[in-house]
Amino acid sequence: MTILDDGLIELRREIHRHPEVAGEEKATAGLVADQLRAAGLDVTTGVGGHGVIGVLDGSAGGPTVMYRADMDAVDVRYNALPFPRSGQVFDEAFASRVPNVAHLCGHDLHTTVGVGVARALARDSSRVRGRLAFVFQPAEEPLQGARAMLGTGLVQRLAPRESYAVHCAPFPAGTITVSPGYGLPGVDNIRIVLPDSDDTAVAAVATEVQKINTVEFPQSVADYHARFHAVLDPEVAASIQESVSVIQWTEQTPEGQPVVSIMLKVWPQERFPELRTRIEQLAAQAGGNVEYPYGDAFPAMVNSADLSTAAGRYLSTAMGPESVLWGRASWPHNCEDFALFLREAPGSMFYLGVADAEKGMNGAPHTLDFAADERAIGHGVRAMTTLLTHRLAALASRG
Repeated sequence: MTILDDGLIELRREIHRHPEVAGEEKATAGLVADQLRAAGLDVTTGVGGHGVIGVLDGSAGGPTVMYRADMDAVDVRYNALPFPRSGQVFDEAFASRVPNVAHLCGHDLHTTVGVGVARALARDSSRVRGRLAFVFQPAEEPLQGARAMLGTGLVQRLAPRESYAVHCAPFPAGTITVSPGYGLPGVDNIRIVLPDSDDTAVAAVATEVQKINTVEFPQSVADYHARFHAVLDPEVAASIQESVSVIQWTEQTPEGQPVVSIMLKVWPQERFPELRTRIEQLAAQAGGNVEYPYGDAFPAMVNSADLSTAAGRYLSTAMGPESVLWGRASWPHNCEDFALFLREAPGSMFYLGVADAEKGMNGAPHTLDFAADERAIGHGVRAMTTLLTHRLAALASRG
């Protein structure tokens, strides 16, 4: 383990001790900004909330490539999957000191990897043929931070040609997974208001809506692992090229009218119009009307097929073919607002393996037992450092 790895593990643990939920990432952002400034980057803070942008100019002019990391933690009362706990505790020495808040999605590792890449390349900027923009984003969990940062126009002014990120996943530590042309679903929020309906009518509508669901939610950590690993199996993945995950609940309008609220996670996103039409028909048949509280559906995160494939091939050569896995389908149960950055500049989000089965570290985000092998931090830094410099060189050679 290198001195850099040692320092990054302590940085991760400091962030882990002091988690901040979406919109409250002030201390985390301050810590990130201090690290970037100390490394010599040009730093802008307060971008779209507590967002931080660090710019590293290389030894020669050239294009810009963006690297994004998210910083927010989760409220465990609302954002943890209801799986039984194993009782194992891996973060006892650096556990969260904030009641009901924890880094169960691995954003502390994402942030640390981003800082590590920036620090490593700042030490040897001769490897950087152009400019790297490091974007540390708040409020990913509610899908708000990317839009807020882009709303400032600062990212667009940097004119990134490509964008990259990593996300923790329950694959073995020491691996990184590429998903050419795939990614994570888009999400649509829909309300069916049912005036003059009784509980039986509301239940009937909810039953019909549930029939839209095509994927069952995992029932245990073992099931979660099995389904996540299914995206690596070409034969199994071929059977899940389309998915609709339905989450619904009932509530009332201020006037007391019953409402069936629906969240759809959909892959591919081209299915949104068809599904909206189907729900509108169900509502009309029940004498209700449909509302879209957030307007348009939130887009799916779609990795560039060409850039993901190129990255996977390069990383297989640079890191060893055994360290690169290939995802062949979308994981149907999560969404990501990195989707908006990919619309500005194509690229890819990679799954960074953080699990260690022998030690019982499940690496499964949003589970109460989420635990990560911290050796994955150094692996992520080395993988992204070599990839980003490679992509800048490739872009610069094209002019």
